[in-house]
This record gives sequence, C-alpha cells and structure tokens, in this order.
Amino acid sequence: MSKKLTASEIDGVAYRRAKTWQIILYACNGLVGMSIYSLINLASYSASIGYGVTTIVIGYILTCTRILDGVTDPLLAFVYDRVNTRFGKLRILLISGYLIEAAALLCMFILFSGKGFGWITFTFFYVIYVIGYTITNMTAQTIPAIMSNDPKQRPVIGVWTTAFNYFVPMILMMVLNMALLPMFGGEYNQGFLAAACIVCLAVAAFGTALVCIGVSSFDKPEYFEGLEKKKEKLKIKDMLDVLAHNRPLQCYIVSNASDKLAQQTASQSVITTLLFGIVIGNMGISTMLTVISMIPSILFAAVGARYAGRHGSRKGIVTWTWISMIISVVTLLFFIVIDPGQIAVMMSPAMILYVVLTLLQNGSNMCITTSNTAFMADTIDYELDRSGRYVPAVVTGTYSLIDKVITAFSATVAAGAAALLGYTTTMPQPGEVCTGAIFRVTMAVKFGMPIIGWLCTLAAMRFCKLNKEEMISVQKRIAEKKEKARHEVIMEHLK
Repeated sequence: MSKKLTASEIDGVAYRRAKTWQIILYACNGLVGMSIYSLINLASYSASIGYGVTTIVIGYILTCTRILDGVTDPLLAFVYDRVNTRFGKLRILLISGYLIEAAALLCMFILFSGKGFGWITFTFFYVIYVIGYTITNMTAQTIPAIMSNDPKQRPVIGVWTTAFNYFVPMILMMVLNMALLPMFGGEYNQGFLAAACIVCLAVAAFGTALVCIGVSSFDKPEYFEGLEKKKEKLKIKDMLDVLAHNRPLQCYIVSNASDKLAQQTASQSVITTLLFGIVIGNMGISTMLTVISMIPSILFAAVGARYAGRHGSRKGIVTWTWISMIISVVTLLFFIVIDPGQIAVMMSPAMILYVVLTLLQNGSNMCITTSNTAFMADTIDYELDRSGRYVPAVVTGTYSLIDKVITAFSATVAAGAAALLGYTTTMPQPGEVCTGAIFRVTMAVKFGMPIIGWLCTLAAMRFCKLNKEEMISVQKRIAEKKEKARHEVIMEHLK
C-alpha cells in the first residue's frame, strides 16, 4: 500500500502544524466569545429593565457602541505590536481583555442595574465592555494564522472553532431559557439578568484559562517575525496600506460583513421572539431546533473543512454560499405557502419539513464559517508575502473596523423592525397575535437579509484570486524569503 503524502510533500512546502490538543484548547475561545455574546444579546433587556431606556434609544446606544467597537479594533494592533513580556503577548492580552469586560458586565447587569441610574451609566459600562471585548477578540483572531499554515489543517481549526461557537450559545440558551428563566417566573426581569451574567462570566473565565494553555507554546517572539531585516514600529500608514493593497482582505470584508449584518440582525432576541414566539407561536421550537441541530451541524462543518482543505478556502466560501442561499429561498417560500402555526404542532408534516430545512441551513452556514476562518489566516499570509511584515493584528483589526461599523446596524435594524410594528416602549412577548405586518417584517429580516448578504459574497469573491494554487505559491515565496533573510543574517554575522 502506497504511503499517503502530507500536504508538505504534495505542495513542496515545509508547513507549520499544531497538535490536535492545542487546536481544541484554542477553540475553547468559543467558551469566552459565545458566552459573552449570549449575555450581551440580553443587553437591550438590561437597558430597558435596569436603566429605564426606551427601545429606540437602546437601538441608538447599541449601534454607536458597536461602531466604537470597530474603531478600537485596529487601535489594538498598536498595543499588540508592542506587548512583549516574559509571559508572551497572547496570554497577557487574552487575560487582560477578559478581566476588563467581566468587570464592566458585572456593573452593567448587577451592581448598578435597577439602582435608579439612567442611559449614561448603561452606556459607560457598555463602552468599557467594548474595550475589553476588543482586546480578547482581536487577539484570538490572530492565533489560527500563528498556529498553522498548512492548507489542510487550517480548515480543521475552523471546524473546532465553529463547533464551540455553535455548541456554547445553544447550550447556554437552554440553560438560560429552560433552567434559569422558569426560576424567575418565566420573564426577563432583574433577577434573571443577574443570574445570567454570573453563569456566562464563569464560563468565559474557564474558557480563557484553557485558551492560554493551548497557545502557550506559540506565544514566543519567533512566531511574530516578519521578513524585513529591521523591525519598525507600526504606523497608521501601515494599516492604510493593508486596506488599499490587500485585495483578498477587501473581498473578505465585503463578503463576511454583509453576511454577519444579516445573521446578527436575525439572531437578535427581538427577532427570535417575533419568529418563534409570535409567527410560529411556540418558543420551545427554537430550543428544540437548537438541541437537534448540534451533531448534524458539526458533521457538516467537518465536510466543509474537508472540502476547503481539498479545494481551498475561497472555493469553500463560494460553494457553500450558493447552497445556503438556495435553502433560504426554499424556506421563505415554505413560510409563505403554509400556515406557520402548523410548525408548532409536534411531529406535523410542516414541523418536520421546517426542521429538515433548518438543519440543512445551519449545516451549510457552518461550512461557510469554517471556510471563512481559514480564509482570514490566508489573507494574513498573503500580507506577509506582499509587504514582508507579519502584522496579523493589522489585518484582523482593519477587517474588524469595517465589519463592525457595518454590522453595528444589526441592533438598530432589529429595534427598528420592532418599532415599525409598534413596539416603541416595550419589547415583543411570546404568545402575542401574529398580524400580516409582523409576518412580513419577520420574513424580510430572517430570510430576506441573509439572501442579500450571500449575493454580496458571491459578487465579492469573483474579484478574489487567492485560490488554493495561489496560496501554495504564497507559502513557497514566504519560505524562500525567510531562508534568504536567515542566510543574509548569517553572512553579516560572519563578516
């Protein structure tokens, strides 16, 4: 039997690889990010219940702070570039970021909530949270490119990352909605929000510790070296240069930002309540779909990673985007044709078909996310080849700035959709009557926006040439340049 060749042997490149346990522990960042995400999704309820902020004002606050979040992302690159301690840079930044956001969220949800403070206090703590979140999130985004440049392993990192990002919010949603919520009368009140805060922050602390263990062997100066002989301090013009000349990054920004705007809007609590609590008429369906989607979605992600490893991350994004868009169109037509209330009937044909469509949709979206994780790492290596500087935080920060400015409007769109339906001072509640207006607005946000986002993705990727063959060439050029730089250093030393 012939020996199975590795990616390094096939491509002629000495790829850097991480151990499986290191990948898994890094992926535990999902415990951090998604537990905080689950908590911050309740921020609108905290603002309303704990600080007396109206629905419209909440939308404005969340939009403005989201834009601030985007502005702070590229600024972190300057901190990232300068942090070099005996304990590394990744672990220092991850722990510091968690402590800052945890302190802010404790104040926002517990210590100052319900004490007579208004929107200024709420906004202040939200801004502090944004700073901590930026430090943690932006640092974590640079790690996949540092851990491995093997084109077959990078999508695998995406699988584990996507798995945690998928499992954690689903499990937390079950804990919050099925365990905690009934303990507080089945309503979003101050007691429930405080308990949710404690649970989510505890999970995030555990995840931060695991990530620090997983990245410890990569948290060394040699993993942050570029190709230039003399390393210069990062400047604003370096960031502008990346944005202006890194074409794959430009395409990725258009592709992923448009998708995330649609997905984050649809995932807002108010939209979830409109869909499951009012249009379908059974909030329990949401939880049920969460449970039964877990294993199939991970299997889909594994298939997506295999496809991206074989055909390249760009090809993976394009293929699964087409599939996701088709499924979404079919699901929208399904809602239009039937009475959505039939979905709430257990084991009815309508319910079974909706479950199947949702499983396919979630699985396809997982494949896109897996490919996106690998593609972001590819854009970092592309920049190293193009400019000679290894600036992962610049690439991820530049992307995040534009991405978050765009996706900042997700909360505004969701709040605006609710206000359009008459929810200006209160939030939608499960069991309310489904009107024609509620149905149309919910369908437009839940299915219409993602379809538009996927069309933007397909258009952007037509202008991106960073396919599998080009990435192999990029890695070869980087290896050759590094070897040449080492040779020059040795020669100068001998002189």
